[in-house]
Amino acid sequence: MAQQLGGQPIFILDEDTSRTQGKDAQESNITAGKAVAESVRTTLGPKGMDKMLVGSSGDVVITNDGATILDEMDIEHPAAQMIVEVAETQEEEVGDGTTTAAVLAGQLLTKAQGLLDDDVHPTTIVEGYHEASRIARETVADLTLDADVDEEALRNVAASSMTGKGTGDVDSETLAEHVVGAVQQVRSDGEIDRDDIRIHAQVGASSGATELVEGFVLEEEPVHDGMPTSLSDASAAIVDVDLEVRETEIDAEFNITDVDQLNTAIEAEEEELRGYAETFEEVGADVVFVTGDVDDRAASYLAEKGILAFEDVDDDDAAVIARATGAARIGSVADLGSDDLGTLQSIRTETYGDEELAFVEGGTDAEAVTLFVRGGTEHVVDELERAVNDALDVVIATITSGGVVPGAGYVEVTVAGELRDAAASIEGRKQLAVEAFADAVDVLPRTLAENAGMDQIDALVDLRAANEDGRAGIVATGETGEVDDPLEHGILDPAAVKREALESATEAATMIVRIDDVISAE
Repeated sequence: MAQQLGGQPIFILDEDTSRTQGKDAQESNITAGKAVAESVRTTLGPKGMDKMLVGSSGDVVITNDGATILDEMDIEHPAAQMIVEVAETQEEEVGDGTTTAAVLAGQLLTKAQGLLDDDVHPTTIVEGYHEASRIARETVADLTLDADVDEEALRNVAASSMTGKGTGDVDSETLAEHVVGAVQQVRSDGEIDRDDIRIHAQVGASSGATELVEGFVLEEEPVHDGMPTSLSDASAAIVDVDLEVRETEIDAEFNITDVDQLNTAIEAEEEELRGYAETFEEVGADVVFVTGDVDDRAASYLAEKGILAFEDVDDDDAAVIARATGAARIGSVADLGSDDLGTLQSIRTETYGDEELAFVEGGTDAEAVTLFVRGGTEHVVDELERAVNDALDVVIATITSGGVVPGAGYVEVTVAGELRDAAASIEGRKQLAVEAFADAVDVLPRTLAENAGMDQIDALVDLRAANEDGRAGIVATGETGEVDDPLEHGILDPAAVKREALESATEAATMIVRIDDVISAE
């Protein structure tokens, strides 16, 4: 880039630097943002389609989760990256609604492009969009149901979140029960620690075989075949040491001159290893979780005592075990006492293909649970895990952030109507931006109708008419959808998901619209 001074050019930027200004910059950014948003639009709703993403190494991901799709795509354009960040923010804050947020951001850019073509100033568009977003979020607050959110409502929220994500209509109800059960299990005085809920995905059965483990699933096998495979009402110990012969911290050599000395040395080692098993037996430990290694001879002594032991337990797993059992983590076997033990209702080991898992359940101090998710193939299991994660997040958001709203596009069509009514009282060109925002929001129920096999124009007209004196949304039933009351079908969404989608989409769209100069260095 060069500037003229006294007829002589002054070069400010490197000659390899490219610069796009004015309308060209706006169109480039808006087009890129729209393209990314459009890539996930067909995945919206219970009848949305899936995307197959193939990596450079041949890895395949099949999903209709907006955040996963955008994360897996190799997107380089900086404006398009902002739409990806919208989905990431939505995922981090409330766990669901990522596709809604991305599609809305793309539609806001589309409508903004039309306003720019009509010579509406970007600042006016930004001000109008922020005003519309405020009105929209107030409308969501007004539409939030006043009734207390009971367990049935939470199950409906979870089921609505998972519908269309590879769970199947029947299995989503069963999965929803497990999800709500998991959240309620770890809920204490209104507080919920998300880390206390774990998901373990296992190939080999239908999603209907998913179960809630009131404890945890350990991906380890017993250190000795002679150990028990199941125990009830057991006491557990957690030790952060190696159950091996101790080594000196200095280099030393011992000269052994006869067999008696050798036998004495061997017996000393055996006595030390045997001592571990005797200590555990004395304090009453039935199960031992070792974060270090276990010598084969020590494992044999433990098996003789009827003690079940696991080695190389991950540090994160050990922390979960401590929360689930109430056991203390001890750094020395000699320091272990009966007060350091936790309690287990049951523990059992089961084999799935070539993998052996330990299921640890119950205990009076249990504070952790695991959703053991099943699926027929690796791709199905991966998608189910994503769906269950989203369901957990929306249930927690409903409890902590408060309130649910009818789903199926009812909120969006109502918000669009309120925005059009409010626009009539807004002076100047900002009114056009508010109306454009309403048109962008309308695309969401239209997309739901389109993905459900309905005529999107007819569906939107019927939806508006039904909401004049009632409550209606696009309810996906059978091969196509219909306009009906979402509450009668148990379709609920957390109000927090709607608020976050409106806010994050507006921020991304307005940021892109305000850019009129792009300077790129090679």
